[in-house]
Amino acid sequence: MADNINNTGGGGGNAGLAFIVGAIVVVLAIVAYFVFARGGADTKDVNVDVNLPEVSAPSVPSAN
Repeated sequence: MADNINNTGGGGGNAGLAFIVGAIVVVLAIVAYFVFARGGADTKDVNVDVNLPEVSAPSVPSAN
């Protein structure tokens, strides 16, 4: 008995997945450019001086 098998509908199912993976690669490349090429971590000299007044606790009334 001869089987008549036609495989004519294969190969195009991964086009959507390839497009999504390509888009993810492009987005990651753009993020990497902004992080590494433009100096994502700028080293700026930040000098912070905080002077607070000394606060003392209220006095406790004596128990006579």
